[in-house]
Amino acid sequence: MVMNKCYQCLLAWTQSFFLLSGLLALLFSCSGGKIDREAVVSRHRIITEKDNPESPAQVGNGEFAFGVDITGLQTFATHATMSHWGWHSFPLPEGLNIEDFKGKMWDTYGRLVHYDDWNDNQPELSAWLAGNPHSFNLGRIGLVLKKSDGTVAALEDLQHTKQETDLWTGTIISSFELEGTPVLVKTLCHGEKDAVGVQITSELIENGQISVAFSFPYPDKSQQVNSTFDQPGAHATKLVATEGRFAHLQRILDDTDYGVRVNWTTDAGFQELGKHDFQLVPESGNTLEFVCAFNDDPIVEIQLSFSECQQSSAISWKDYWMSGAAMDLSASTDPRWKELERRVVLSQYVMKVNEAGSWPPQESGLVNNGWYGRFHFEMIWWHGAHFALWDRWSLFDRSLHVYPDFLPTSMARAEKQGYKGARWPKCTADLDRDWPHPIHATLIWQQPHPIFFAELDYRLHPTQTTLDKWKEVVFESAEFMADFAHYDAAKDRYVLGPPVYIVSENTDPRTTINPTFELAYWGFGLRTAQTWRERMNMPREEKWDDVLDKLSPLPVEDGVYVTHEGIDEMWTRHNWEHPALIGAFGMLPGDGVDIPTMNRTLEKVHQEWKLHETWGWDFPMLAMSAARLGQPEQAIDYLLEYPAFMFDEHGLVGGGRAPFPYFPGNGGLLYAVAMMAAGWEGAPDANAPGFPDDGSWKVKWEALKPAL
Repeated sequence: MVMNKCYQCLLAWTQSFFLLSGLLALLFSCSGGKIDREAVVSRHRIITEKDNPESPAQVGNGEFAFGVDITGLQTFATHATMSHWGWHSFPLPEGLNIEDFKGKMWDTYGRLVHYDDWNDNQPELSAWLAGNPHSFNLGRIGLVLKKSDGTVAALEDLQHTKQETDLWTGTIISSFELEGTPVLVKTLCHGEKDAVGVQITSELIENGQISVAFSFPYPDKSQQVNSTFDQPGAHATKLVATEGRFAHLQRILDDTDYGVRVNWTTDAGFQELGKHDFQLVPESGNTLEFVCAFNDDPIVEIQLSFSECQQSSAISWKDYWMSGAAMDLSASTDPRWKELERRVVLSQYVMKVNEAGSWPPQESGLVNNGWYGRFHFEMIWWHGAHFALWDRWSLFDRSLHVYPDFLPTSMARAEKQGYKGARWPKCTADLDRDWPHPIHATLIWQQPHPIFFAELDYRLHPTQTTLDKWKEVVFESAEFMADFAHYDAAKDRYVLGPPVYIVSENTDPRTTINPTFELAYWGFGLRTAQTWRERMNMPREEKWDDVLDKLSPLPVEDGVYVTHEGIDEMWTRHNWEHPALIGAFGMLPGDGVDIPTMNRTLEKVHQEWKLHETWGWDFPMLAMSAARLGQPEQAIDYLLEYPAFMFDEHGLVGGGRAPFPYFPGNGGLLYAVAMMAAGWEGAPDANAPGFPDDGSWKVKWEALKPAL
């Protein structure tokens, strides 16, 4: 009875706290009047005049995306059409069985523990498990442009090329001339269905010089390549039906099949030219309108017109921009305000296109097939946590089913290793089967993530429903964390590792012990899991408290934190890759952190780290730490001044060691900027506490949520 009253008091206090926080946020954000959101978005409309074969303009709805070259379609560049449901596996080599995979045994304090690591005695099976399943390119849609002499035009034959991406409506408007005749192409995506709408206007249509090609590839076995058109016999494309103004195609790729339907509203004919090649050929007029819809069901009954797609796109994008949070930096006098605002706006666009689907996104989103298109559990934070701070939780929540879905297999993984609770995979696809690799097998910093996400959800929705939704995932995650920590009886402490691969992945997992970031995250995770038990009127777990009380302190050498305890040549051999020790007080709220020591550590990292050998999200992580430590000028610099953290004309992140594009950089930027504007627990009681207060930055914002 007493505990129930305590819980009710705690719940009431929590709800009051968040109500007060919301009122304070409203007070700060409303200074200067309401933001003209359309004006903010529209001033960063993307305008290009040259083709970039590496960087597509994109339309999409979060589940599906279509990348285009300067013509508005996939005419010259091999950009991709991708979805979160498009998974394929190559046939398992004859004589091999998945169940026979043995993995590898790692010594863990005198106990042999099984890991899904690469097995040198099973190289063929290990390689198959690494590459399957994988995402793939659904198909290519491009213009066939003929010159007056009947030859096919090349990119260099086009003049006056110009492309605009209207972010407010999700429309790409491409214009060019061929032999002096203008061509206008509008490209967009339906807001809910995986369908591309295209309108082409030109006198060349009536002259018979424009048609549209549909080509379908086979998945490529390479880790970074979208597809191959060189294996026509390995797959099938069936023209199931064509009549009136539609054509229905069925794609068969081994055990994967899906449907494609093309609808057109202007006079045209659909022709089969080869096994996987088709053309839509206009028959009259100077306008061609069509919609190409893709579906994981081979029977596609989607019947849409271009105007219906156009309306859906405009409505869905307006809803997106008018909901959630917004930021306006235009009153700032720092000349860099427009570039920062551009990065913020374009990041919101590309994250909605690529990263708001039914599964966690891969590092390159729906642009290409990096890492076989698999998503990384440790990177889910950097892809999606920003949606909470930008008050667009539903877009993140769509993919978080992966935790309850994978809970049974993750518990089985832990049990097979002799641990309690759930051990989450590192790199997987639409089923919980980890890619065999020593890093994947022993990485641990993904383990507390679901506890962090649950807390974000609860801060936004402090209800019993939220507690019930996450409780099993939170408790099983914490159960593994507590059991994984090894008790060092000689020193009466709990340690993490070995074996353990840490965030930077650049130390020996067999000797690495007590990494700074992971220790801080373990502290946060177990502390928060205990808070969840109290919210649910449950007693605290004694083992979790024991680990919390005796967890090793963050390792310090010469007055600064180091990557892990006992590391050799920290600032000469290991000062590259992720400076994750900084994330203990930046990305994380600072469990176990001494502020003066962290101040010295940030300065040391700033001076000694090889920041050109980092990854996109490292700079937002550094910015968040600088903001928490009261160094807002440095925080701004980290977001804007480093070549290893560059945003191209389409808002795609490149530079450093990251492959292109690298969406954790976009997600990290959005999280950092939101935190710098709306604050964090313990932040100074002022508007935009993470921005300089010298008057050079005027930060106007609406609906942002404070960070943990």
